[in-house]
Amino acid sequence: MNEDFQHPDITQDMLKEINEIISTNKNKSGASITVLRNSQNIVGYLPVELIDYISKGLNISSSELFGIASFYSLFSMIPKGKNTIRICLGTACYVKGIKEVMERISNQYKIKEKETTPDRRFSLETVRCLGACGLAPVMVVNQDIYGAMSSDRVLDVLDRYK
Repeated sequence: MNEDFQHPDITQDMLKEINEIISTNKNKSGASITVLRNSQNIVGYLPVELIDYISKGLNISSSELFGIASFYSLFSMIPKGKNTIRICLGTACYVKGIKEVMERISNQYKIKEKETTPDRRFSLETVRCLGACGLAPVMVVNQDIYGAMSSDRVLDVLDRYK
């Protein structure tokens, strides 16, 4: 593969790993998802330029790979933050004030749902239910669960994540 490929988020070591993944899977049926998933695990997301690069390596059209990457929620074509904030919008959380928590995060960090802060500290996502209704309203940061979340507490909690 082309070692001249450059992208600000992809180091030469990352590219070497991606080339190995492409080479290992090149002639395997259904390799697209495997190569995309493993490449995303290395880079953190799938920039369009990387999708084009992978398509050449797998000898698959860019549009086909782009279709796969945009169809499955597993894939992201935008950079993700170091810390992922998940806000539960389920009924119990909504009734108990999660909307105000979400607004506080959005106002403080200037991000909306499905966005990442410019410094890539946080990505903000919403989910329909986290299965922790007894703790409502609930927020999860990475793997840490925070129940009884309030707009007064949320910024103190997020300050722990650098």
